[in-house]
Amino acid sequence: MSYLIDTDIIIYSLKNHRQVVENFNTHRNAPKSLSVITYGELVYGARKSRNVVKNLGMTHRIAELFPIIPISPAIMETFGETKATLEKLGATIDDLDLLIASTALTHNLTLVTNNEKHFRRIKGLEIENWAT
Repeated sequence: MSYLIDTDIIIYSLKNHRQVVENFNTHRNAPKSLSVITYGELVYGARKSRNVVKNLGMTHRIAELFPIIPISPAIMETFGETKATLEKLGATIDDLDLLIASTALTHNLTLVTNNEKHFRRIKGLEIENWAT
């Protein structure tokens, strides 16, 4: 199984959340990647933090450890289709989260997130929560 790691799980890992660290160890040999959206969210968090240099350094290190998947036309096709479907159901989610989910769907990856509540609205999206 291959995984797309969501922003919240990366942050929990950086904070040494016991269950998340255990799951990273359990899945150490499984392919893992990040959406470019997650990378952007990490850069944003580092830039607004009190320790910009240290946190940007950690963000850049994370980018060395995990392949970053850019937004592609195929991902945008999935995004458009999924957003339209969710709107018709009255179950919309934030566009950045929808881009992360669309990346997972397009690349047939399991999304690892603690934000199961609204990601569960997306039909066909495989989810694992490594924080519980």
